[in-house]
Amino acid sequence: MQSIRFSTTRIAFAASALVLGAAIAAPASAATLSVGAGKTYATPCKAFAAAKAGDTVDIQAGTYSGDVCAISASKLTIRGVNGRPHIKAGGKNSGGKAIWVVRGNDITVDNVEMSGAAVPDKNGAALRLEGTNFTLRNSFLHDNENGVLSGVNEASTVTMEYNEFGHNGRGDGYTHNVYIGKVAKLYFRYNFSHDANVGHNLKTRGLYNMIAYNRFSSLRSGETGSTAAGKPSYEVNVPNGGTTYLIGNVIQQPASNNNPAMVSYGEEGVGTRKTDLYVINNTFVNDESSRGTFVTIRNAATPAKLINNIFAGGGTVTAQATAVQKTNYRSVAGNFVNKATYDLRPATNAQIVNAGSNPGNSAGGLALKPTASYKHTASYSTRATKGGTIDIGAYEIQ
Repeated sequence: MQSIRFSTTRIAFAASALVLGAAIAAPASAATLSVGAGKTYATPCKAFAAAKAGDTVDIQAGTYSGDVCAISASKLTIRGVNGRPHIKAGGKNSGGKAIWVVRGNDITVDNVEMSGAAVPDKNGAALRLEGTNFTLRNSFLHDNENGVLSGVNEASTVTMEYNEFGHNGRGDGYTHNVYIGKVAKLYFRYNFSHDANVGHNLKTRGLYNMIAYNRFSSLRSGETGSTAAGKPSYEVNVPNGGTTYLIGNVIQQPASNNNPAMVSYGEEGVGTRKTDLYVINNTFVNDESSRGTFVTIRNAATPAKLINNIFAGGGTVTAQATAVQKTNYRSVAGNFVNKATYDLRPATNAQIVNAGSNPGNSAGGLALKPTASYKHTASYSTRATKGGTIDIGAYEIQ
């Protein structure tokens, strides 16, 4: 237990202030607001309306249908407790935008399930981000028009980790599992994003994107998992470029899809942005046999770095002639532990084991060598190399 030390100078000052009758105002304490049956607040939105900056809102497990609202207070921690509460739109929306419209700054949402968001303009979301800085953890967003939708905020950092996003999208190609607008930074890690309904599993216009140790994949037609099977377009879409890292991801395109490209970068134009793209130690699998491009790069003057990746299945790796391609493993058939059950750890293969190279550092000095591996569902494990030499792909063969 950490010891508590007192300053004698501060004690003396406080004593003298009391003697002189000076008023010393104690800082207000943050509160914990409890939500659920028999608690102070019956629904999350009633608690949000009462919350002050720095408060924590604890939502007891249960179903909260039609509880839609804006979250205006800043520095809130909103978390599900004693299980995961399920927030259902129930045919309602807040401001024609979302189930929850996040207007406050520095908000964290942890351990919630949200579904059913739909609005008249066909662009509804479970979470609509309008404030500055937002974190989502340990949550499951599914069967909404958009899972998460953010606008333009170049001062904002968005962090998403340990989440599952499934079967979001209206089916029009304009709505997605996750759609991040022009923000300063996106950190997207340890997530499982799958089965987007015609849209993308991840779309980001962020100026800086760290996309690491995730799984992007979808069920085969007719299969059912935590959601229905989707028919996604891009697995990862970065339409305006920006400094972007794809490190240690499992990226699988189903045979039934709406675009043969798996990762798309810069296709809508990059303007004055940086165009440095790092694709390091990912496992790509294309289940469509007749066509496909693993990494489509357009409008980018900077050569992309494609190092230590597995590219399995039919298709072209990339059409960028200047791309740096080093120690990648290319195989039409692939060689995985159990592809039928989506276990894409590679089976023992001399062309993969200890066959990788040190990817070095980015132009900004960031070490590119992966330190983790995706662990299902929506988690990670530490990546330990043998003898200091890295394997190719998203996993070390142990």
